[in-house]
Amino acid sequence: MRRETQNVLLILLGGALVKIAVNGDYLRYVKPAQQPWIITGGVVMLVLGAVAILRDLLAARAVAKAAALEADQADHSGPEDFDHAEHAGHADDGHGHAHPARSAWLLVVPVLAVFLVAPPALGADSVTRSAARISPSAATTSAAAFPPLPAGKVVDLAMNEVVTRAGWDANGTMNGRTIGMSGFVVHEGASTLLARLVISCCAADAAPVTVHLKGGAADRFPSDTWLKVTGQVVPGTANEDNGYTPDFVPTTVERITAPKDPYEY
Repeated sequence: MRRETQNVLLILLGGALVKIAVNGDYLRYVKPAQQPWIITGGVVMLVLGAVAILRDLLAARAVAKAAALEADQADHSGPEDFDHAEHAGHADDGHGHAHPARSAWLLVVPVLAVFLVAPPALGADSVTRSAARISPSAATTSAAAFPPLPAGKVVDLAMNEVVTRAGWDANGTMNGRTIGMSGFVVHEGASTLLARLVISCCAADAAPVTVHLKGGAADRFPSDTWLKVTGQVVPGTANEDNGYTPDFVPTTVERITAPKDPYEY
């Protein structure tokens, strides 16, 4: 790969990293804690690319200046020196030119794709393709691990906590309580699920948590539609056989805009 291509790739890739880190698109790929590292990596690439381009420009200017000096000396040299220089020039002609590797520029295409059009976050397809859903950690098997829910008519919880409590909370802290949560619609056979993807580091390790929406109020929404629902979890419906997917009976279903940060952690 030619140096020019390498430098352009460095500039584009560094710019793409800084762009997605600043506008928040990085949340489609990694946890919020990774933002400083993405910015740092992008800035380093931009600096390296800029320094390499400046160095090449200075080197080209030095070569041009040396060539001009040689030409000036040739103008003041004798016929024998001129013939010798001309012969040397012809000897080198056609042998010192590098052919541009046009195919290397194809590497710019995926970088431009990230720079101009950031791919969307994972959605319903990732849930339906997943071989297994998240199981609550063994550390949460004790009822003491689940404190009572706060007071209030509606308690907003992360879906991961809803699923964990539904599967392992022996105290039944959610029984009879109205829970609020948000997620995207997944149609799986005749069932309509509300799902979130939980990541530990980045989108590559994303695993789904889901609840089964009962009553048909959400059936009309297409997959990947984001909803805010309130309702109650049906006790005892989350178990290993159904991938810890509790039944949830919604009392309200509201369509919402997809959040900037679509994952749970």
